[in-house]
Amino acid sequence: MTDVSAPAIERAEEDKVLPAVVYGLYLLGFASCAATTVVGLIVAYANRAAAGPINQSHYTFAIRSFWMTIGWFLLGGLMAVFGGVLSLILIGIPFLFAGIFIMGTVGVWFAVRCGVGIYYLAQGLPYPRPMTWLI
Repeated sequence: MTDVSAPAIERAEEDKVLPAVVYGLYLLGFASCAATTVVGLIVAYANRAAAGPINQSHYTFAIRSFWMTIGWFLLGGLMAVFGGVLSLILIGIPFLFAGIFIMGTVGVWFAVRCGVGIYYLAQGLPYPRPMTWLI
């Protein structure tokens, strides 16, 4: 005999595997000189359109994380190269240190963003603010 008085609550679950793969590939990029990060970006772009709302927020967050990291890392790299050349006459040393600092900070920022994304994914929640610059 079944209990008819309690309605069955159906909760649509989305598959968490591919967003987790994207975050994992992003984090493996630290060891593979960003080769796996590019693969993670391709996976995120390929699956974003067909994903449900939870996974779509994670894919959007991952894609934006990649492009913001690339932009800031290029800025820091240009400053480091520019500062390295000008350090021969001592005026470029602050630019050199600022560029290295920016690149290091962006690396930590990227890892933290991936970790926070994994946290929300493990909870089964969409990323609350996928379009943000911060965490």
